[in-house]
Amino acid sequence: METPDDNNTILQTISEYRRLGIEQQIDYKKFYLYSIITHSTAIEGSTVTEIENQLLFDEGITAPGRTLLEQMMNLDLKAAYEEAQRLAEKHTDYSSNMLCRLSSLVMKNTGSIYNTPLGSFSAANGDLRKVNVTAGFGGRSYLAFQKVPQALQDFCQWLNTERQNLPQDNILAAYRLSFIAHYRLVSIHPWADGNGRMSRLVMNMLQWEAGIIPSKVTREQKAKYIQALNDTRDKNDEEIFSKVMLYLHNSNLQAEIKSFVTSLQDENVTKTNITELNQRQRVLLTLIRENTYITIPEMSRKTAVTERTIKRDLQYMQQAGILCRIGGRKDGYWKVIHQ
Repeated sequence: METPDDNNTILQTISEYRRLGIEQQIDYKKFYLYSIITHSTAIEGSTVTEIENQLLFDEGITAPGRTLLEQMMNLDLKAAYEEAQRLAEKHTDYSSNMLCRLSSLVMKNTGSIYNTPLGSFSAANGDLRKVNVTAGFGGRSYLAFQKVPQALQDFCQWLNTERQNLPQDNILAAYRLSFIAHYRLVSIHPWADGNGRMSRLVMNMLQWEAGIIPSKVTREQKAKYIQALNDTRDKNDEEIFSKVMLYLHNSNLQAEIKSFVTSLQDENVTKTNITELNQRQRVLLTLIRENTYITIPEMSRKTAVTERTIKRDLQYMQQAGILCRIGGRKDGYWKVIHQ
């Protein structure tokens, strides 16, 4: 598969990303986190979209047509990521207990109880597995469950040492460590469920701690991501996974740069359109900004203008690219494109 020709590729992309000030945009961190969560759960089968998660996380509005399991998966992962961010800010050392606590957050409302000859264990409590598994990439068998506790302890010791020895301001070294840690943790497969989400979460924790842009694997990149895990395991070469993950991250950042530049161009057009609004239309825009779920009858009452005129003004602003409608007439809301 194609990978960057050299390390300068990703460094140039990051430089351009930061030059444009994308990270300084209002609510950037929140919505970038929501995107990471949405795509991480999508790899596990969730069909909840980024917009639906935004409404779920911020407004508590559930998405029609999505299962309760899907939505709880996303809410649980959000709670785990918020805790992971706090731990990263404190530069907390990794331990088996810490990882199991995070796993319990990931699986809080979707984890099962397993009954085995060695006793019961709960995925919702973050318990290490007491069964052997052959799930995951390639359908291969993972580490025998008896070896998991020691393997996880060794992983944490290795990771803490690598974190201490990580060169400062070396972006590539920080990314490489995060990707290798992801691969090693998912290879141990410490839990009966949630290993993929946990491995991507640890990857992002390390990236936050290092002050670099967190990477994500989009639902469209799932096949390449799974193939990279397969190839790395088959050839016993961790650099394969590291290079592919760097390539995917570079692709995602370039797509965001393109989208951001396009939005700036659209905003310049929108600003021109807004100067052409009459006073009544400006009042409607203010009402919508205050309440995106406001109805046409409510606008009519507040402005003493007929509903027919309101509809005509709204249609004009939509055609001008100032306003758009998200969802249906009864359950939708307005979105002001120009803030």
